[in-house]
Amino acid sequence: MRQRRRRRLGTVAAAALVLCGLAGCGTDDTGPPTLTWYINPDSGGQASIAAACTAEAGGAYDIAVSTLPRESSEQRQQLVRRLAAGDSSIDIMSLDPPYIPEFAQAGFLAPVPPDIATEATQGVAQSAIDGATWNDQLVTIPFWANTQLLWYKKSIAQAAGLDMTQPVTWDQLVTAAQGQQTQVAAQGRRAESLVVWFNALIQSAGGAVITQTADKPEDIQLGLDTPQSQRAAEVMSGVANSGVVGPAFTTAGEDESVASFESGDAGFMVNWPFVWGRAKSGVEEGTLEQSVVDDYGWAVYPEVDAGTPSAPPYGGINLGVGASSLHPDLAYQAVQCITSDENQKAYFISDGNPAASLAVFEDPEVIAEFPMAPVIAQSLQQAKPRPQTAYYSEVSGSLQREYHPPTAVSPATGPDAAALIQAVLSGEELL
Repeated sequence: MRQRRRRRLGTVAAAALVLCGLAGCGTDDTGPPTLTWYINPDSGGQASIAAACTAEAGGAYDIAVSTLPRESSEQRQQLVRRLAAGDSSIDIMSLDPPYIPEFAQAGFLAPVPPDIATEATQGVAQSAIDGATWNDQLVTIPFWANTQLLWYKKSIAQAAGLDMTQPVTWDQLVTAAQGQQTQVAAQGRRAESLVVWFNALIQSAGGAVITQTADKPEDIQLGLDTPQSQRAAEVMSGVANSGVVGPAFTTAGEDESVASFESGDAGFMVNWPFVWGRAKSGVEEGTLEQSVVDDYGWAVYPEVDAGTPSAPPYGGINLGVGASSLHPDLAYQAVQCITSDENQKAYFISDGNPAASLAVFEDPEVIAEFPMAPVIAQSLQQAKPRPQTAYYSEVSGSLQREYHPPTAVSPATGPDAAALIQAVLSGEELL
């Protein structure tokens, strides 16, 4: 396991320490400066890492955590308001990747020092690097990376004659589910999860929602009126109208999907790795039989077209340093500690959130806890971020409006979505 080096205190950081000692910046008049890390809600893993990195700092700084709202859109709103006001208390932020371009474009993020940028991308999954980058510059540091897998019941796949050691397509899943009288669980509700699904489909077909970014929102080029977009819509509609989705499919999110998989209604499902931790907890609590979990299988996300590797969804959390932080050098030192392989491994095991560093997936302790770790690593290497734009909220909201319900998606949906996005970005229409 490689140990990432720590940056030595530079003259700026040393001066900041002296000034804080004189001005009384920290938790007390003589103590080290306190760096506030705004975290997304979890099971306590980030707080534990903050304590460990505080101890490792040897008195150079303390790290305090402040918990953001549960929904990523609400996290964005709170941070944007405070960053726009120049709030200097925001030293480190756990950021959902789709919002990183907006934060970078607005100047809310302190520049990543070149040496840290080089180190932070060594041995890291490409999707995590892509999600941390804006305008060809690394603007945040990958912390943990997430991706969706194809989960399946081994008994059902075997009965259907599917060779799950090889990639399978969405069409094959539908056919197998029809033959075995089971369901395919996906996320069809009007929410961010629907955008996650559609983006994976269009990327897997070789296209993209946004084909060219631009400084002016009205100049952004879209790829929604293309053969790739049509193919993605065909697959989405085909699954939604196949007769193998649940009766509440158009209101189903990740939790509803996994509940259907656990109950036995669904034999196939696309979902995030939290599925495994939930299953193990269910066995421990007596709400799920071990035999059910023993039948779980996992594979890389389904292909749209046979022979063309899929582009699974990418998610996770990256760390940004606030542009108004009084201690950016110290904050980046703390970020290096937080994102070390040791801490990524600990966070993976404690909270079930996969690492951005590929070396972590080879660790025997990680594989013992998450036997699907090698498949997650492969998926992260194939995964693609959602549309990268400073106007992601507008793009996502438009896609949700036009592609819901999935049962009504047609060849006209892509052009309609493109027209809506352009109207919203040009200020001609509101969501």
